[in-house]
This record gives sequence, C-alpha cells and structure tokens, in this order.
Amino acid sequence: MSAFHPTLEEVRAFGARNAGHFLEMNITRYDEEGTEIVMPITDKCRQPMGLLHGGMNMVLAESAASMHACWGLDLTKVAPVGIEINGSHLRSAREGSVRATARVIRRSRTLVVHEVEIHHVESGELLCVSRVTNFLKAQGG
Repeated sequence: MSAFHPTLEEVRAFGARNAGHFLEMNITRYDEEGTEIVMPITDKCRQPMGLLHGGMNMVLAESAASMHACWGLDLTKVAPVGIEINGSHLRSAREGSVRATARVIRRSRTLVVHEVEIHHVESGELLCVSRVTNFLKAQGG
C-alpha cells in the first residue's frame, strides 16, 4: 500500500496481514477525516472474568490510529510508528461488537496524534477513550 489515498479495499488488504486479522477486525471507514474499525467480542479478546480485555481496547485503538496515520503518506518513503498510547477504560462489555473511531487531533511533519473512541456497537455506550501518537519514520535510510 504505497498510494497517497488508498481505497477502503486496499486498506483492508493491507490490514489483513497483522493482529487485526486474528481478532476479526473489520475496517469500515477510511478517509481523510478518520478511520473506523469494528471488532467482535469473542473469547480471543476476553479476560478471565468474561469481559472485553482492556488490552484489546489498546490494540484496537492503536490499529485504528496507526492505519489512519498512513493517510496521505507515500509508504515507500515514510511510515508511521506508534510511540505513545494511553487509554481510559470507562465501561466494559461481554458480548456483541466494539467500534473504534480514530480522528486526528494534530498532524505535523513528523508526528500524528489521534483521539480514539471505542463504543459498544449494540448499546452505543462509550467504553474507552484513547490517545495514540505515531512518529513518521523515514524508510530506507
């Protein structure tokens, strides 16, 4: 995926080669404004008490933000690398699906900062708010 503004299908193919594939993440939106990823709550992402594992919120948040940090980049020249993530777990869920929505807070020459909200799809409840920072690293040098 080296296009400056890839299609949703190209982004899905690119994203299918990582942890998102194992966790059944589905990229439902990818445009200049942000990215949305939906993930089912399955045993792959639950903690021992049956709740959505907080670490899965972070995987989902970083996946959405890092994928969107690629927007407008020539990935043969520069690629985003996650350097910071935090999250506030506000609620949890046991069943259904979660949706991560990433939007840019600030984009500079070398950094992209996203805010990511994770909602329970079925109830609409806000489960987690995260901030993710990506460093835009030069490739091949």
